[in-house]
Amino acid sequence: MSTHKEFTKVTTKALQLMKAKNKKISALTAYDYTTANLVDSAGIDLILVGDSVSNVFQGNDTTLPVTLDEMIYHTKAVAKGINRAMLVVDMPFMTYETNMDEAFRNAGRILKETHAGAVKLEGGERMAETINKITGYGIPVMGHIGLVPQSIHKFGSYKARGTNEEEANEILKDAKILEEAGVFALVIEKVPAELAKNITESINIPTIGIGAGPFCDGQILVINDMLGLSTDFNPRFVRRYNNLADHISSAVKSYIEDVRSSSFPNESESY
Repeated sequence: MSTHKEFTKVTTKALQLMKAKNKKISALTAYDYTTANLVDSAGIDLILVGDSVSNVFQGNDTTLPVTLDEMIYHTKAVAKGINRAMLVVDMPFMTYETNMDEAFRNAGRILKETHAGAVKLEGGERMAETINKITGYGIPVMGHIGLVPQSIHKFGSYKARGTNEEEANEILKDAKILEEAGVFALVIEKVPAELAKNITESINIPTIGIGAGPFCDGQILVINDMLGLSTDFNPRFVRRYNNLADHISSAVKSYIEDVRSSSFPNESESY
């Protein structure tokens, strides 16, 4: 169970207090009601409806194909399963980059239609003005720097970012600019642990790492990876807490065998 029971509902303020008190923030993704309810009941602090739904739910190679309507659909389902955790939604590719007014309308639509608590968008300094506009109208925004999967075609790989001094300084600069622009928290993805530590100590908002070492204010993983549902994705930063792919496969094989042998359903399972 969560160690942060003082919060009946996790909010942006609660996350800020957790950073101030040096209490680590736990976060996972979810894409459906059942999973969200299980994760929330276990005491998770933050649930992200990630655009990773494109990979783990839709079977795409990147996060780019998922649409705004699809993100809203999944978030509506997730929201019904949450009582305590803060709910954050990824703004998908091409819903915020081209026009500030469009970004604001799309962010507002997400909150209006899903009852989420915040949106998340990728990018550093180039997104600062857009973030400032969205937060200025009362919509909480979580930032995302380091490896930004929506820009995969620009970088050409999912390798770690900030491994040289020039890029590390740029990422640190982005973090400070995004804080000034109004983000309430910052996801830092796949950067050296020391860089993430430097960022975390240099800004006043919570940092949540994924592949960014142990020094961030919190951690997030894709739930399918953490539970061992995904078998073809094995980055070094994922710790598997279960191997559900094998368990599910075994259960399905047992079901098939019982059906074929006519041992299911038995007398007690019939009417």
